[in-house]
Amino acid sequence: MRFTINGKSYEADVDVRTSLLDLAREHLGLTGSKKGCDHGQCGACTMLVNGRRINSCLSLAVMHQDDEIVTIEGLGTVENLHPLQDAFVRHDGYQCGYCTPGQICSAVGMLDEAAKGWPSHVSSDLSQVSLDDAEISERMSGNICRCAAYPNIVDAIREIAGQQPKVDA
Repeated sequence: MRFTINGKSYEADVDVRTSLLDLAREHLGLTGSKKGCDHGQCGACTMLVNGRRINSCLSLAVMHQDDEIVTIEGLGTVENLHPLQDAFVRHDGYQCGYCTPGQICSAVGMLDEAAKGWPSHVSSDLSQVSLDDAEISERMSGNICRCAAYPNIVDAIREIAGQQPKVDA
């Protein structure tokens, strides 16, 4: 099977039952995306497929042979961080770092959804999405951080979304 991940073409001979997460981690050495729960409940495995965020532990690799897949490794480099990676560092949007790749990939997808005007369950105005704390928290609710870095994650996302982070007095 042939896959395009982070702009590179890969060939892998994998069982048709192999998840996209296991393809990346176990067969291609792309270990940035993490296996947290393996049930689609924590978001540590979030990747972007054709620009949309998915839980890669729940998606079979064979389903994505013609898709553009982006993992955390494809967003930026140490020398040239993606703006969200940089914001997470500056806002200390991580503690242990285990959930961070999924959080960042999810935030990239979420910001694209908001830019397209897709409402969430808490959107007060369906014609114009405003990324306040409640909106960001709702949209990121599929990504769990067991270290509880949520306020810093929200600050990092809000900054990249073009809003100033809330400063506690």
